[in-house]
Amino acid sequence: MEDEVVELCRELIRIDTSNTGDVDGPGERVAAEYVAEKLEGVGIKTTVLESAHRRTSVVARIEGTEPGRDALLLHGHLDVVPAQASDWTHDPFGGEIADGCVWGRGAVDMKDMDAMILASVLDRARTGRRPKRDLVLAFLADEEAGGKYGAHWLVDNHPGLFEGCTEAVGEVGGFSLSVPGDRRLYLIETAEKGLAWMRLKAVGTAGHGSMVHDDNAVTELAKAVARIGEHRFPIRLTPTVRRFLEAACEAYGVEFDPKDPEASLPHLGTLARMIGATLRSTLNPTRLDAGYKTNVIPQHAEAQIDGRFLPGYEKEFFETVDALLGEKVQREFVHYDIAVETEYEGDLVGAMEEALTWADPGAIPVPYCLSAGTDAKSFATLGMRCYGFAPLRLPADLDFSGMFHGIDERVPVDGLQFGVRVLDRFLDNA
Repeated sequence: MEDEVVELCRELIRIDTSNTGDVDGPGERVAAEYVAEKLEGVGIKTTVLESAHRRTSVVARIEGTEPGRDALLLHGHLDVVPAQASDWTHDPFGGEIADGCVWGRGAVDMKDMDAMILASVLDRARTGRRPKRDLVLAFLADEEAGGKYGAHWLVDNHPGLFEGCTEAVGEVGGFSLSVPGDRRLYLIETAEKGLAWMRLKAVGTAGHGSMVHDDNAVTELAKAVARIGEHRFPIRLTPTVRRFLEAACEAYGVEFDPKDPEASLPHLGTLARMIGATLRSTLNPTRLDAGYKTNVIPQHAEAQIDGRFLPGYEKEFFETVDALLGEKVQREFVHYDIAVETEYEGDLVGAMEEALTWADPGAIPVPYCLSAGTDAKSFATLGMRCYGFAPLRLPADLDFSGMFHGIDERVPVDGLQFGVRVLDRFLDNA
C-alpha cells in the first residue's frame, strides 16, 4: 500500500487535467477512466459521468459490514490548475521523484489524496477488509473552477449517488505544523470561507478622447475598484478560528489574546498567510477590462473581484461590498458559493484523532478554517457534515501553503506513505 500510493500519485500527475475554467482544456476524462479501471480491477463497480465534453467524474459505493449505518463520503478532485513548464525545476506533468519528493502539478492539490484513497481501498478490496459503514468514493471534475461541471453538477443531477451520506471527508486538512517539543499540530478542516467572485460593471457616455467627459465609465469603475482594494474588514473571531489559535498558542507556550488574535500569527511561520486570511472577510481586485482604442472613451468598463466571506458573516460582507461600489457601479456573480462550518466533535473526529496519534505520538489534532474553498460546499447542501482530512506529516521547513497553485509543487514521499497509513487506519474506525 505504501509503495502503491507513490506510484498512483505519480501516474495521476502524468495525466494532464489542467482546468482553464471552460470546456476547451484536456478535461478529466483520461484520469477518470484511469481511476475507474483501477477500482473495477478489484471488483468495485463504478459510475462514470460526464457533465460536458471530457468533464468527467467517477463515483463508487463500497458496502459496509454494518447495514443501516449512515454512509461516509470520501471525495477528491481530479482537475488541477494550469502550470507553465518553463517556470518549474521539474516537469509539472512528469511525476518525477527528486529530493525525497514527488514533483508535479497536483502533488498536494490534490492527486496525493486521490492516490491515498485509491491505495487504501484497493488494498482493502484485495485483502477483503470491508469498512464498517457504506463508503462512497467520488473522484470529481472541475473543483478548481467552482465545481460547475463536477460536484455541483452531481449534487444537482445525481443526488441519489450520495444517498445515506451524512458526513464527508475531502481535501486540505490533516497536514502537520511543527511546534516546540518534537510535536506537531495536525490541522483538520471544519470550516471554510464563502466564495464571491464578482464582475463589476460601469456604464458611461462614449465619446472622443479629446473631449471633456464627466461621465467616464473607466473613472467610475477605477474609483470603486480602489475603494474595494483598500478596504479592510474588521476581525471576526469565528468559533473554529478561535479554537485553532488557542491550541496553537498553547503549543507555542504563549498566551492567546482574543482582543488581538493577529499577535498569534508570527508563530505560525508560512501558515500565517492562510490562517491570517481566516480572521476577516476579504476583497481583492483581480482583473480590469475597458476600451479598445486610446482616443475612444468607452461606454462600458468591467473589473473582477475575488471575495471571500467568513462563516456567519455573509450579510455583513455583501452590505459592505454594495456600499463600496457606490451608485454608478453594478455587480454580478461570476461564481458564488456558501461558507461552511461544522462542529469539531463526534465519532468521526475521534477516528481522525486516533489515527493521527497512532501514527505520530507527537500529534496534536486541532480544527481550523480554510481561507479558500473545496467541493465540501456542494456536499454540505445535501446536509453532510464536511471535513478536510488528507493526512500528511511534513518537514518543518516545507512551505506547504505555498505548494497550492505554486511553482515546484511537490509532496514528500514519506509524507504520502504516512498519509495512506493514517487514512487506512481512519477507515477502520470511521
